[in-house]
Amino acid sequence: MRVLVVEDDAQVASFIRRALREEGYAADLASNGEEAFFQAQTGDYDIIILDLVLPKRPGMDVLRQLREDGVAVPILVITAKGDISDRVAGLDGGADDYLVKPFRSEELLARVRALLRRRGDLIPTFLRVGDLELDSLRRKVSRGSREIELSNREYAVLEYLMRNPGRVVTRTMLAEHVWEQDFDPLSNVIDVHIARLRRKIDDGEAAKLLHTVRGQGYRIEAREAEQKASADA
Repeated sequence: MRVLVVEDDAQVASFIRRALREEGYAADLASNGEEAFFQAQTGDYDIIILDLVLPKRPGMDVLRQLREDGVAVPILVITAKGDISDRVAGLDGGADDYLVKPFRSEELLARVRALLRRRGDLIPTFLRVGDLELDSLRRKVSRGSREIELSNREYAVLEYLMRNPGRVVTRTMLAEHVWEQDFDPLSNVIDVHIARLRRKIDDGEAAKLLHTVRGQGYRIEAREAEQKASADA
């Protein structure tokens, strides 16, 4: 999952980003309203965490404009303004939830998970490719009766692949969705994570699920011939 954090206080932004990364999310930062609006319009985000008091363009203006433009990404508003009237204005302006500063990372992450669960009504939270299963609510991955332990980044790569079964996923697509904006396109880190996933998912299995499409990217799918061979075995 990829999150846009909009916060002009560098210390608070760093605190939020660190908490999200420890939970396995990729997090981009925006420090003013204009930058936030541009990134929200052009980036592929699963959730936006938005401060209301921002330089260059107020957060409330960003919120309303995004909703008017049809951006349906869940938005969690964070602000020091905790009066009922402020909360009502934020929710009526298009926010999905409202969190008053100061807050603990546990509450922030719980609210993020809650928003993603609500989005699960439209986006499946249980994914299956062949006998490989991923439960995004419990962050559990298994193949058959075998539970698979993954690092946070390995999990994020696998989840994105499984949300695009049978489709070629390019390195650029993975970089944009799983890694932050400062990702080095010349790095081999994606290939390293794919190799680790292949070992954990396919080693010892008759049916291989994770495939390399030479010169294009990667694809996860259960091919019919392999499924039949596995069933016959």
